[in-house]
Amino acid sequence: MKIKRIIPVVCLLAFGLFACRGKSVAQNANLIDPEVETARTDAYESQLKNYLQHFLVEEYEARAAKLWNRDYSSPAALERSVSPNRRRWEEVLSPPILSKTGPLESKPHPLGEIQAEWLTLPLGMLTAEAVLAFPEGAGKNQPVPLIIVQHGIGSTPETPFSTGAYHEYAKGLLDAGFAVLLPMNLRSVERRNTVERFARLAGTSLPGIELVRVQHLLDAVLANPRLDADRVGMWGVSLGGMATMFWMPLELRIKAGVVSAWFNQRRNKMAVPDERYSSFSPSEEHAFFNGWLTEFSDDDLVSLIAPRPLMIQHGKNDNIAHWPQVVEEYEEAAIHYQLLKIPEKIALVLHEGGHEAIVAEGVQFLTDWLTASDKEK
Repeated sequence: MKIKRIIPVVCLLAFGLFACRGKSVAQNANLIDPEVETARTDAYESQLKNYLQHFLVEEYEARAAKLWNRDYSSPAALERSVSPNRRRWEEVLSPPILSKTGPLESKPHPLGEIQAEWLTLPLGMLTAEAVLAFPEGAGKNQPVPLIIVQHGIGSTPETPFSTGAYHEYAKGLLDAGFAVLLPMNLRSVERRNTVERFARLAGTSLPGIELVRVQHLLDAVLANPRLDADRVGMWGVSLGGMATMFWMPLELRIKAGVVSAWFNQRRNKMAVPDERYSSFSPSEEHAFFNGWLTEFSDDDLVSLIAPRPLMIQHGKNDNIAHWPQVVEEYEEAAIHYQLLKIPEKIALVLHEGGHEAIVAEGVQFLTDWLTASDKEK
């Protein structure tokens, strides 16, 4: 009985509190002119934006100069000198620990005349999935190099075998004697936005998760005697270019890379809206990562890839960037290779096209650096 009496009293008390609170809010609303409140809130928002933009853009060079301590006396010295930065970059992506929970499964996945395989590797509640295809003549007595071919937003592992912006570049690699591994990543903006929000809450990132998936796939695939584990490259287009830039600093088995339709003057791209190029904000929330612009603009991130060969491809009609800014950023990135006295290991293909892969140049670059006769360069 006591409980029955208490419940109504509590309910009445709660109702009274809410009623009073509502009355108080209504009264407070009359204490400030709405136009005044909007003006001061606008001013505060402007302060926040200016403060953060100043930190990200104007203060970047001075901040980065204190955080990098590069030694260009030799490639090995550079790699040692940037090891603290490499650890901090890993913190940006925060790749989770995933463990294999079953064997690699393979089933036929024909793509026209190409006899490909669909791979599935269980990683607990997740799976790593990819298309794998071998060139003619690959065998135990003639192992071939492997290229990780990463698709971008709106595409699938099969897309790099198609025409359009990808120009069948996966097929071009096969024809040149490379095996290709085409990981399946989350493809749409909306899906990536949703998952990235959860990833941030979990202290990780979607690129970090997808990196670990690919690393486990490499563990399994490179055990195949038809592949030369010492000759692995990566070529990504658009968000696949992001993956190439993001993963090469952390996955040292990738010995050469091609980045198509991604490389940018990163501070401007992410923090300075401009009619000359598109912005990820506000629709592509998935493309913003905690701590990215503390010290890792694209030219600085390249120093975590050097001395490995790297090609940048960008179209003058690609609105992801204002192409003169891409050239400026590339020239800064190329300094790392120049100071190591290996300028031939970095290249820029600046073309008249748009958001696309340039096949012949990319295939030749990877051939030059990953073929058996040249891999010791």
